Amino acid sequence: MIKREIKSKITSLCTKFPAIVICGPRQSGKTTLARMLFPNLPYVLLEDPDTLYLSKNDPRGFLEQYGEGAIFDEIQNAPQLFSYLQGVLDKTKKTGRFILTGSQNYLMMQNISQSLAGRVAILELLPLSLHELQNSHYNFKSYEELLFNGFYPRKYDKNIAPHDYYSNYVKTYIERDIRLLKNVHDQTVFHKFLKMCANRVGQILNVSSLGDDCGITHNTAKAWMSLLETSYIVYLLKPYHKNLNKRLIKSPKLYFYDVGLASFLADIDSIQRMQNHPLKGGLFENMILSELIKQRFNNGKNLNLFFWHDQSGREIDIIIDDGGPVQLIEVKAGRTVNSDYFKHLAYMQELLRKHQNISNESYLIYGGDKGHTFNTIKVTPWNKFV
Repeated sequence: MIKREIKSKITSLCTKFPAIVICGPRQSGKTTLARMLFPNLPYVLLEDPDTLYLSKNDPRGFLEQYGEGAIFDEIQNAPQLFSYLQGVLDKTKKTGRFILTGSQNYLMMQNISQSLAGRVAILELLPLSLHELQNSHYNFKSYEELLFNGFYPRKYDKNIAPHDYYSNYVKTYIERDIRLLKNVHDQTVFHKFLKMCANRVGQILNVSSLGDDCGITHNTAKAWMSLLETSYIVYLLKPYHKNLNKRLIKSPKLYFYDVGLASFLADIDSIQRMQNHPLKGGLFENMILSELIKQRFNNGKNLNLFFWHDQSGREIDIIIDDGGPVQLIEVKAGRTVNSDYFKHLAYMQELLRKHQNISNESYLIYGGDKGHTFNTIKVTPWNKFV
């Protein structure tokens, strides 16, 4: 089993809270990790029809079977359990009794905020990180291999070809989950919507344009985008404001949590095709952002990730703002450093100094393999930035 970096955070928090929630996309490894970390707890899958029936018809009696605790997998399917679970957790101060997993963030958070606030620690597990793969001795000749293959654990565990894995993933999980969350009448149109999202990866989101291209209304496109966010399929990176400029872009940028899924939906069918594909730059940027998200989730940190873009075309791909000096990150897929790569970073450094009177860390993450420092900007290879 590939060692997951979030393990130490879960182990620490289970000594402080009576229940732990692990959420994240389907197939990200939540069940495997929970069963490995808590082998003495009974495992209960709440997608099993008989189990789900019992939990719905007699929730109090169902929970009495697990007085010492349990792993409740895909608990968003049994929302009726949350209010009863509150009483169970309040009866004793014992920690680490229940491990709850789920793959639909909105449904989970809605029920937790209503019934279990303050009683649970919430962690999010995404597919494998580059660091986790490196530590497990998976070697990659180029970043294009990762853009094509993605990061889902089962794909590596079973050595499944990307097309075989992702075609099944879309049919079995994404489209099925969307049907459960919302009545999507035309699966063909929804599939087109997914593909159009992939072809906009790394771009500023225009929901109206996306809807027009798919032949659906603005409201439908907005609702479907929200569902993809809920299911950990897409991630919308918010713009950074801080009153630095009145003429800033206010729409988010569109990314996927897993770059391999985006590549599949964009019909990139080989590493060779990836080499010169027009989406390669956006996909590379997507991979770097996803790695930063994983790094922060695995350490229990708030995301606090943004981008900056003004109407003159100046842009910083990623900004990390934890309350102190911000980190500025420019991402370039090229393997040779170009002087143009630094101009937006230099501009933003000066803008921040003028407004905040503090120095900020700046990074250029690129597709090459040599690290160095240019003025105050740290040039970092793609496989060494985490």
